[in-house]
Amino acid sequence: MDITQTFYNNMAAQYDELFADWQSTTFEQAEMLNALFEKYGFDKRADILDCACGIGTQAIGLARLGYRVTASDISDEELYRAKECAEQNHLPISFAHADFRALSDVFSQPFDIIIAMDNALPHMLTSEDLATAVKSITRQMKDGGMFVASIRDYDALLKDKPPYSPPYIHKTANGQRVSFQTWTWDGDRYRLIQYILEDEDTLHASRFTCEYRATRRQEITDRLTENGCREVTWLFPEETGFYQPIVVARK
Repeated sequence: MDITQTFYNNMAAQYDELFADWQSTTFEQAEMLNALFEKYGFDKRADILDCACGIGTQAIGLARLGYRVTASDISDEELYRAKECAEQNHLPISFAHADFRALSDVFSQPFDIIIAMDNALPHMLTSEDLATAVKSITRQMKDGGMFVASIRDYDALLKDKPPYSPPYIHKTANGQRVSFQTWTWDGDRYRLIQYILEDEDTLHASRFTCEYRATRRQEITDRLTENGCREVTWLFPEETGFYQPIVVARK
């Protein structure tokens, strides 16, 4: 099991604690993605694959809107939580364990839309792994299909290589929850430690470790273009309301 699987398996039970209200976030992000899909000519008849679904933050919301959603991830623990939520909400989402570097090993059918949100692609720690992932994803897209992904703004972050991210502070019933990350850089790679502090009647601290490669937008654009995407566009938070830059690619 690699460091990414371990990170998400360990954090699965607390992943929703990174949000002030995870359920509301699923609605908000689904509405944002729905507007984006409609802008590019898709409607709720589209077949969607969320190939880095985690606990279902995007998949759950999109299924609520009426999309046909398939969801996959490399973390069995996160998949378990996503399935639980889908079942509780009577949402017909199909789940599968899959590495997005090898989607054809699991899926035989192509999809109208594939998404990989919340900084999933920078888990690819080498340019070769990123190229493999993009090739796998684009192969699973229908002609005329759409790929949507979000990453941190590494073009900006690489200028200063900050050692931490600003904290998120959420009020809870009996106190507050504080989450933040520290980043230790080595070239264009960094080791991330995610802290979640529950400061209520007693203090409880959780700590999770992962690695990322700070992937510039041009590299992702180049890989998508090389793999048959005729149109690659980057959208920024001021345009979408989403917290990270989003790439949209059409095959």
